[in-house]
Amino acid sequence: MSVTADQVKEKLTSALEATSVEVVDTSGGCGSAFEVYVVSAQFEGKTLIARHRLVNDALKAEMAHIHALSIKKAQTPAQAAAAAAPASS
Repeated sequence: MSVTADQVKEKLTSALEATSVEVVDTSGGCGSAFEVYVVSAQFEGKTLIARHRLVNDALKAEMAHIHALSIKKAQTPAQAAAAAAPASS
């Protein structure tokens, strides 16, 4: 069974009540490697490793078919907003 980027996105959005999820299939389409960018209020007050654990737990069933998962960003909504704000001079 291969996993699609859409399936990963749907699962993360649902499980983490994410406000933003971007999933990039880096496997060339076979569904075995993904990069993910996730923004969720569930990350509030959590360390980076705890955030990564939440992402991995959300994809527990899919991980049996995913060879590589790179969590590029796991941010709170406030962190995402600050990162998107233009730098002041």
